[in-house]
Amino acid sequence: MRVLLIEDDLMIGKALVRGLGDQGMVVDWVRNGAEGSAPLACAEHALLLLDIGVPEMSGFDVLKAARAAGALVPVLVITARDGVEDRIAGLDLGADDYIVKPFELRERDSRRRSQTGRQRRPDTGCRFRSRDS
Repeated sequence: MRVLLIEDDLMIGKALVRGLGDQGMVVDWVRNGAEGSAPLACAEHALLLLDIGVPEMSGFDVLKAARAAGALVPVLVITARDGVEDRIAGLDLGADDYIVKPFELRERDSRRRSQTGRQRRPDTGCRFRSRDS
């Protein structure tokens, strides 16, 4: 399974890449929203893990643009923003789930499984390689 991670925090990003990689997933990691928008158009990722507070283009803006463009990838927001208004905004913009940092890895894994177990996408032939992965 291929996952797109949009996360600017180096420590959290490395931990997520390592943890998901240990589970057999390929993770394309970018550290700002602008870099994360282009791969969403390829529709090759089975899941987007999206931080809201990323530079250049907020996670909310990435999510809004992706859904407006018709991207169907499941989105799990992973953010420190724990306010009710932020959670509602993320879900209303099209996130499938929202988890607040710090989170338990078992909970993240359970939420990821709930999002990726429902549908499989055909291979589109589009290939994205992040410079951080």
